[in-house]
Amino acid sequence: GVRLHRDPGRPLIARPALRSTTAGAATPAVAFHSVSRSFGDVLAVREVSFEIADGEFFAMLGPSGSGKTTCLRLIAGFEQPSAGRIEIHGDDVSGTPPYARDVTTVFQDYALFPHMSVGENVEYALMIRKVAKAERRRRAGEMLELVRLAGLYDRKPAQLSGGQRQRVALARALINRPRVLLLDEPLGALDLKLREQMQLELKSLQRSVGITFVYVTHDQGEALAMSDRLAVFNHGRIEQIGSPADVYDHPASAFVAGFVGQTNLVEGYLAQRLGGFPGNYAIRPERIRIVAPDAPVEPGWACIDGTVVSTTYLGASVRVQVAVEGGELAVIEQNLDGGPTRAGRGPGAVVQLQVERRHVQALAASAG
Repeated sequence: GVRLHRDPGRPLIARPALRSTTAGAATPAVAFHSVSRSFGDVLAVREVSFEIADGEFFAMLGPSGSGKTTCLRLIAGFEQPSAGRIEIHGDDVSGTPPYARDVTTVFQDYALFPHMSVGENVEYALMIRKVAKAERRRRAGEMLELVRLAGLYDRKPAQLSGGQRQRVALARALINRPRVLLLDEPLGALDLKLREQMQLELKSLQRSVGITFVYVTHDQGEALAMSDRLAVFNHGRIEQIGSPADVYDHPASAFVAGFVGQTNLVEGYLAQRLGGFPGNYAIRPERIRIVAPDAPVEPGWACIDGTVVSTTYLGASVRVQVAVEGGELAVIEQNLDGGPTRAGRGPGAVVQLQVERRHVQALAASAG
């Protein structure tokens, strides 16, 4: 990662950031210590503890009401903890107002001033701080170039596309050179194609400026695609923190397995047959293969016979529902052949399902 020089009179210059190689070797950008936040009788955040490394792209993922947005607002200073402590770069920020914290928030609705030009929107924070006009304009131009909007200084927000407005909001947030940028579902208003494009751009922007991004989303694909690490929230608690691959391949609970990607949750006879032991397991549909009923089984693999119930065409892939003893399993196959179905995948077809046992993931109970 990189960190920005903080001299307000200098252009945006990146230098290497201190990155922790061992626990405690570098001060985290953000640290929660047993933080709770209640609103009346509702406990929105329950004794949450985590650390975000300096220069990290950290996503907070969860459904509505899971506590992720409240945690973002706690970092920003829009809310105060009911219990516990929050530190930003080692400083306890209890009672510190939002404007006195070295963080900036980008909201989903962008909150641009419609009567101001793009450049004036980007400059606004510098104008409040009485930075000279020529310096403001120079830095705004620098920021607009960074977000690929050079030449649009004099346009009004209404003349821009949704993706361009999003970039203006980012430029305005970055012009203050915050050490932590908070993003609250910033791509939620964009259509799918633009959202995917902006995901790539945001990740690239974060790498180029090197500051800590804390990103709130309910979209698991977005969190997997962009973050260095993600925290999965449920009922005000964090169920799991890890890299996207850790969380996807080794979900800690049934909730995480079901919320992050598609999964088969198995128990009882099916768990015994595929997992080798009683318990609750998750198996990703793309890790199961469909073979002929009499196909040999390799060492380290489990198998079970079944009958195809239905096939759903998904374009790049095909989802096959297979009835087996003890339940039903979904299988996702890459659509290599083209067309809506592959041979031997029609309803009623007798098949064998095989899965490598290392892909049968044991689960803990979810937070209640």
